[in-house]
Amino acid sequence: MPVRVFDAIVIVLGALLAARYVNAVNQNGFESAVLAFALLFALISFPAFGMYRVARRHLLWRCVCLPAVCWIAVLAASVLLVDALYRAYHPEPAWIGCWALVSTPGIVACRLAGRKLSLLRAGQRARAVVIVGSGEHCRQLIRKVDFAGDSPYCVSAIFDTGPESDDHLGELAAFRDRKGFADYVRRYRIDELWLALPLSQEQTILEFTELFRNDLIDIRFIPDVRDLALFDGEMVDLDGTSAINLVGSPLSSQALAKKEIFDRVFAFLAVLGLSPVLLAIACAIKLTSRGPVLFRQRRKGANGKVFSIYKFRSMRAHAESDGVVRQATRNDPRVTRVGAFLRRTSLDELPQFFNVLRGEMSVVGPRPHAIEHDALYQNIVDGYIHRYRIRPGITGWAQVNGARGETDSVEKMQRRVEFDLYYLSNWSFALDMRIVLLTFVKGLVHRNAY
Repeated sequence: MPVRVFDAIVIVLGALLAARYVNAVNQNGFESAVLAFALLFALISFPAFGMYRVARRHLLWRCVCLPAVCWIAVLAASVLLVDALYRAYHPEPAWIGCWALVSTPGIVACRLAGRKLSLLRAGQRARAVVIVGSGEHCRQLIRKVDFAGDSPYCVSAIFDTGPESDDHLGELAAFRDRKGFADYVRRYRIDELWLALPLSQEQTILEFTELFRNDLIDIRFIPDVRDLALFDGEMVDLDGTSAINLVGSPLSSQALAKKEIFDRVFAFLAVLGLSPVLLAIACAIKLTSRGPVLFRQRRKGANGKVFSIYKFRSMRAHAESDGVVRQATRNDPRVTRVGAFLRRTSLDELPQFFNVLRGEMSVVGPRPHAIEHDALYQNIVDGYIHRYRIRPGITGWAQVNGARGETDSVEKMQRRVEFDLYYLSNWSFALDMRIVLLTFVKGLVHRNAY
């Protein structure tokens, strides 16, 4: 809690010092409104993006880059919101820039000070861990510990149970004889032993439990359920009863909350910034062809809930047979000249930011397909239905990897679903940011967009 208080103090002092330095005049309380919104947005967004968790690794990103980016985004959103609400408000660039320059180092300093205090309170030394296991499950477990920014654990050695030595364990001490492994654990006073083994290796589990029966070491069983679980197979608590998720939502409620906050803020700023473009496209469509500006089509959202997706109309008005959706093909005669440009540049997708604001879509996620295609592919493409465990996205991992456009074969749809399932299994806020950046760099225009 003290760190949050210090953040608020830094934000307020930064605004006041900046106003005094540039002699900004507080007319009609507009600057106070910007400050109030900045405090509110910071209070919501900072915890959502993990800025109050202790960072043990990746300090540059967790303590410097992430706080700076979040604060600049909060400040920009606050200014834009006040500008949208009050026509008489004219932002003072000097005050805003000076505020950012003064407060950003202060917020970064709060992160570093908070981390130092937390580590002093909890003890600097991370808990030393040794792992018994082999193969991809073991390597994935090591990677998770290594890349977790706030992990209290440090893997120091492994007992390789595979038939051959694993060359992909990096610089970790690796053992294949139990006596040497036990001597290492006792000599370096290892805190925890993790048994990363399949459920079938009960005998090995019992042997290592017996080996350390007289040692004060915590022994944890982390079963390899990759052949059974669709996603990570994480452990959950069901009113005091432990369970392993074999098929379930791949994103936690905290992760979904982060996505929703980012979605709403990003979509609001996008609609605000692109409003002249949206108006120009609407006029071009209306002036060059008959029919409505927007095209609506029923799609499935999170948990299979049906909604109407918005697009700029890119085809001439035509009727489809019931239960049949004919995808656009290259040189499709139904596509108008303006529509061809919109589809080639993906500008026809811009109205979907309104779907995001309505809570029906995300900025990043699996692209939704026509309901008629869902009924066809969910029975012939493995894992297809699990794309709808989260909200569909305007862009996604499949699209930035070139899996877009017409799905005229089962193989193309299977490839797209594989990308979507990878995204669900490996979601992180950093991955969402990467997809957004890749969309701007190479995802807007593509040879398969027609």
